[in-house]
Amino acid sequence: MSSPDAADYAARIEGDLRRNILPFWMDRVVDRERGGFVGALTNELVADPGAERGALLTSRILWTFAAAYGRYRDPAYLGMADFAYADLDAHFSDRRDGGYWWSISGDGRVLRDRKQVYGQAFAIYALTEYHAATGRREPLERAVAVAGLLEERAVDRRHGGYLEAFDRGWKPIADMRLSAVDLNEPKSQNTHLHVMEAYTRLLGLWPDPGLRSALAGLVEIMLSRIVDPATGHLGLFFSEDWTPRSDRVSYGHDIEAAWLLTQAAEALRDAALTARIRPLAVRIAAVTLAEGVDSDGGVYNEGGPGGLTDSNKEWWPQAEAVVGFINAHQLSGKEHFLAAAFRTWDFIERKLIDHRQGEWFRGVTRDGRALAGELKVSFWKCPYHNGRTGLEAVRRLRELQGSARNDSAEK
Repeated sequence: MSSPDAADYAARIEGDLRRNILPFWMDRVVDRERGGFVGALTNELVADPGAERGALLTSRILWTFAAAYGRYRDPAYLGMADFAYADLDAHFSDRRDGGYWWSISGDGRVLRDRKQVYGQAFAIYALTEYHAATGRREPLERAVAVAGLLEERAVDRRHGGYLEAFDRGWKPIADMRLSAVDLNEPKSQNTHLHVMEAYTRLLGLWPDPGLRSALAGLVEIMLSRIVDPATGHLGLFFSEDWTPRSDRVSYGHDIEAAWLLTQAAEALRDAALTARIRPLAVRIAAVTLAEGVDSDGGVYNEGGPGGLTDSNKEWWPQAEAVVGFINAHQLSGKEHFLAAAFRTWDFIERKLIDHRQGEWFRGVTRDGRALAGELKVSFWKCPYHNGRTGLEAVRRLRELQGSARNDSAEK
């Protein structure tokens, strides 16, 4: 793939980030009257002021705008990050028992005071990025404190890994489900993936030996318990002793894990670990491409041993596939991975970007119709996946451009 191809896609992806995604969240989702964000917004931009609000959405907005400010130094992005940081602190922080509530009502009352480890991970990720962008010490101190709570309260000392959820006082609870569509099992791939992601970013700014050890152990759990090297897929749910509880395949999580595992190995600066993970990341990408991508470039939601089980194409697997396939190309040098990333971006432009009202649709059916009844902004629909693609894919494509120019100059 030539340098002009990479340049074209980098410009298109960055254009979507800066002219569509980021302005949408600044213009449409801020609730300045109540000091937070709109909890629900339809595709036609009708807001529900009474919608439940999650710390997860605020954390993801904080991460997105902190990272965007770190890249572009646009004061408007910093203002949005500052606003999200204030919202997270004022409305979701548990000053008695530590960590962050799962959700509040539209008018600010605590609704679910549970400590979902997945949610704590995103708080760590966002606070760390905000520190990286601003240099402010307090966000880093808060991220470190939450990581300390996870290591003290959430680790399974017998079997390894992290339990899913706790009550306000950090005692295990009976219903650990992350959402209504998840299984009520004590361990999940999703939670471990995002704790790993958060610890990877934190380690780069706070190189603590204990955190390094925790991240190394977590990566080993991912490799030995969650990834199935025989199939190139990741398990989704597990018992405490890591017995698999589901045979579902999430193509978006597979390809996301491929590049996040690569990042974790690089953060740990462990040559042997990197040598293990790089071919595995390429294998996962190859299996995702072979089994999980439609002829139009769109990534299916789920499959199983018998084949495809959910042919819808939600926004976040598409976003993760763009980065994951570029990563596979960088690791392997194989051009078909880069071509796959570009095909998925073409699909995003054709079917997922809402060129009329802004942002991306939550998802589309296999034949390209927007999913009925889904929201543009919700507890789960956020700017983190597509915003991160706008930053990460562009960075990687420009690295490829630079490599191509250097190769040409040497010839």
